[in-house]
Amino acid sequence: MLAEFRQQLHNLPRGLRTRFAPSPTGYLHLGHAASAVFVWGIAKAIEADVVLRIEDHDRGRVRPEYEKAILEDLTWLGLIQTPDFFRQSDHWDRYQSKMEEARARGLIYACTCSRREIQERTGEESRDELRYDGHCRFLGRAESQAGLRLQLDDRAFAFHDLWAGPQVQKPHEQCGDLLIRDRDGNWTYNFAVSVDDAAEGVDLIIRGQDLLTATGRQLQLRSLFGITQPIQVIHHPLIWESPERKLSKRDGSTSLRHLREQGQSPAMILGQAAFSVGLLDRPQPLAAHELKGLFA
Repeated sequence: MLAEFRQQLHNLPRGLRTRFAPSPTGYLHLGHAASAVFVWGIAKAIEADVVLRIEDHDRGRVRPEYEKAILEDLTWLGLIQTPDFFRQSDHWDRYQSKMEEARARGLIYACTCSRREIQERTGEESRDELRYDGHCRFLGRAESQAGLRLQLDDRAFAFHDLWAGPQVQKPHEQCGDLLIRDRDGNWTYNFAVSVDDAAEGVDLIIRGQDLLTATGRQLQLRSLFGITQPIQVIHHPLIWESPERKLSKRDGSTSLRHLREQGQSPAMILGQAAFSVGLLDRPQPLAAHELKGLFA
C-alpha cells in the first residue's frame, strides 16, 4: 500500500499548498507528531508549501500557554524555523461574511436544540455525532442565545482519498443541517476550516482518518460558496491508545513535553511517530530533514 501511495504522490502537481492546524486546547502529543510527519514529509517530497494555522475557534477551551507550547515544540522538532502562523481568531470577519452570504440566500436559521433533545426526538444512541433532524428549520427562532445552522440539500459527494481510496458521502444523511456557529458565538470546525482553506488557497488537505467523514460536508460548503478550486485529500492512519480510542491530549504520557523530559530527542520522537503509523518497519531516529525520504 505504501508503494502505491508514494506513486500517487509522485503524480500530484508541484506547487500545492497544505496546512498543519493544531488547536491550542492542550499540549501536542505523539499523534500530532505523526500528523506532522505526514504533512511536512509529503510537502517536502512534492514541493508543496505548508501553512501553520492555530485553530482557536473554540474560545472557551483555548489557552495562550498551549499556543506558545505548540510553536516551541514544532521549532524543537525542526519542522519550523520561525513562528510564521495565523490564528483563526484573527479572521472572525471572514466567517461572518460567509455566514451573511448564506443568510442572504435563505440558508441560515437559528437553532436552540440541545444534544439531549435531538436524541430524545430521533432515538439515536449517544455518540460523537448526531444527525440533526431539522426541527428548528421553519420555527423562526430568535438568534440570541441560539446556534446557527446552514441548510444542506441531499446531494452526494464523491472524492478520491489518496490513502483511503474512493469515497462517497451524503452529508445530509450523516449530520443533517450543519451547525456553523454555536450558542456561545463560536464558529464550528467544519465551517471555519472550509472558509480558511479556500481563503488561503489550501488545495492539499492532510489530516487523520478520524476526520474522513468531515470531507463530504466540507466539499458541500465549498460548493455552496462557489469555490471551484479542486482539492486533494489524504487521511492518514492514527495512533491508538486502545482498540476503541485514538491517542488524545488526555494521555499526558505521550505529550511531546513529557517525552522531552524523559530525554527523547526530536529524531527519536519523529521516528517513533513514523513507526507507529506504519511508515517505518521498526523504531529508529528520523530527523526532520529526513522526512522527505518516507514519501519520495
